[in-house]
Amino acid sequence: MKFYSTNNPSIRVSMEEALLRSLPADRGLYMPETVPFMGADFFNSIADGTLADIGFQISATLFKDTIPTDKLEELVHRAFPFDTPVVALEEGRTHVLELFHGPSLAFKDVGARYMAAMMGYYLEQSNREVHILVATSGDTGGAVAMGFLGVPGIKVTILYPSGRVSDLQEKQLTTLGQNITAIEVDGSFDDCQALVKSAFTDGELNQQFSLASANSINIFRLIPQSFYYVRAYGQVKHFGKPVVFSTPSGNFGNLSAGTLAYKMGLPVHQFIASTNLNHVVPTYLQTGSYAPKPSVETISNAMDVGSPSNFVRLTHLFNDDFDTLKQMLSGYYFTDEQTRQTMDDVYQQFNYVMCPHTAVGYMGLKSYQHIHTDVCGISLATAHPAKFKELVESVIHTPVDIPAALEELMNRPKQSIKMKADFAEFKELLLQTA
Repeated sequence: MKFYSTNNPSIRVSMEEALLRSLPADRGLYMPETVPFMGADFFNSIADGTLADIGFQISATLFKDTIPTDKLEELVHRAFPFDTPVVALEEGRTHVLELFHGPSLAFKDVGARYMAAMMGYYLEQSNREVHILVATSGDTGGAVAMGFLGVPGIKVTILYPSGRVSDLQEKQLTTLGQNITAIEVDGSFDDCQALVKSAFTDGELNQQFSLASANSINIFRLIPQSFYYVRAYGQVKHFGKPVVFSTPSGNFGNLSAGTLAYKMGLPVHQFIASTNLNHVVPTYLQTGSYAPKPSVETISNAMDVGSPSNFVRLTHLFNDDFDTLKQMLSGYYFTDEQTRQTMDDVYQQFNYVMCPHTAVGYMGLKSYQHIHTDVCGISLATAHPAKFKELVESVIHTPVDIPAALEELMNRPKQSIKMKADFAEFKELLLQTA
């Protein structure tokens, strides 16, 4: 299996190179040179398959013999000791895909744990060391910190925007220690992301370190996220209706992963890009003009992205054809007031508690279903409501319990390094650790 850059498709690199180096030197994004078509027999046989079962089958088809089959099966099942269940709010019509049953209670556990397993395998083979740089708007940092904690040969530095993550998200980033370092940046997520991207193209840093990313700019974050779209389809296919997915979207890695599953043959009728007031992609779908802008702070903070890195992958998967993309993708955006109201309405109607990001996805689904009534809708629940405990409780006026493993983190002291959104300062800090 080879991977190419979206900026220069003629260049091919190995799976190991794409995984461990994350970004091509030309500032493009890696994509697999071939996307396997899994076929009707596969999709007709997955109803009882777990996330790990489905992930292994797709991985084995995608990577062929790059990793021995028995070892690959072991790695995938180790990465996913949890599943991703679909919960019905309205049977056969409106469903929630719960992606928060991993250790950090967020969908990004799927990508982070898969990456950690794959990186661990290659580092063990080569006796190399890797320094992972991660920018987070909320959930990525916690998932990466927990997924890579204590993995031999890997050091992790996480950049997050000061004051723009929830208390529990911050605790997940800043209290683990060991091989995890947290940097609190005086700026936005876009600032953090820009610092990470600059580091990957800096010659001096790349001489000192073997740098890698666990952000969705790394293709090995996206590949495993395609698995749960397939797993979800397997749980609703018996309804016999066209299936639509609504994805709460910020950096657009999650939606790109769904599109990757579609390219593998997943029978999706429509994707819905649901965003908060950072609505650059829904606006693009309306106007045909893509205009990134500074991010706006909202209560669905993990989606506060004004210049989504994975937009290029999303369009690339549709051959950069706007009309083709628009046929498969609808876009909606919502205010904080609408988000709060929906969280309350869903709790009152279904006794179901949603985090603000999940509520945005739900609103996108209902907006689509208002026009397209006879579809089976799946809205992605990207984080456990306990990660936004104070906000959720203020909306539904009901206590939200924190799982015991995470409650213990709340009592640990925060350990972070504060810095401005300045690359020279960031570079110096990294070089001091060399």
